[in-house]
Amino acid sequence: MTATQSNSLPLWVQDRDQVIAESGDTQWRYQTPPDYSRSKENLAKESTRNHLEGTLEAIVQNLVRTFEMEVSFKTEPQQWLSVVNEQFRVSTNGGVEYTAADLAAQGTYNLFMADSQHYKASQESFESSAKIFHTTFPQGFPWEVLEVYSGPPNVTFKWRHWGHFQGTYKDYAPTGETIEIIGLSIARVTDDLKIISLEHYFDNTLFLDKLTAGGKTNSQTKGSSCPFSSWFKKSHKS
Repeated sequence: MTATQSNSLPLWVQDRDQVIAESGDTQWRYQTPPDYSRSKENLAKESTRNHLEGTLEAIVQNLVRTFEMEVSFKTEPQQWLSVVNEQFRVSTNGGVEYTAADLAAQGTYNLFMADSQHYKASQESFESSAKIFHTTFPQGFPWEVLEVYSGPPNVTFKWRHWGHFQGTYKDYAPTGETIEIIGLSIARVTDDLKIISLEHYFDNTLFLDKLTAGGKTNSQTKGSSCPFSSWFKKSHKS
């Protein structure tokens, strides 16, 4: 796909700020549209890729960022421009398929991570899960496309999520480490680039191991337990 002027493309594959600006009577989860100014600053400083406007990589990146914005901030799936609402399904690591309504009700963290030793999705709400990870990564948790392996209608791409672990994760102490998640996704899209289905593949366990590596915070630590014991137990996985 050759580079084109972004304004000739569908709105949902343009910059997400443009999508927000044209959202009209959208019902926002927190009453006002989201502000991505800090995220844009982080992306400018820390992105490993600089995709040219109009390239397939830039289009895929814009589409997924619009999708993430709509799931996080638009309460009504019928107002999501990035998906074919009645057909849309999403899954992680070959697991359960969820609808747009499921995402709107429970949030991406809960559906993409499910229940495990260090994260109990079934016990978290949309709001509580968002609060946990906003606390964990106070400077944000940016996302970028690394490579695109195939174009429409089945778009396969590699991506990177990262954040600076500077806030507590539940009752685990921050390590200050920059934590990365590298994953692969397959998006089936329509001719006009709306998402019909998404399949995500990434290592949840490694991510959570890093979030608990610093051990319990002082208020939670009992006896003479070493705060790094959890890291030693799990280091063979990293």
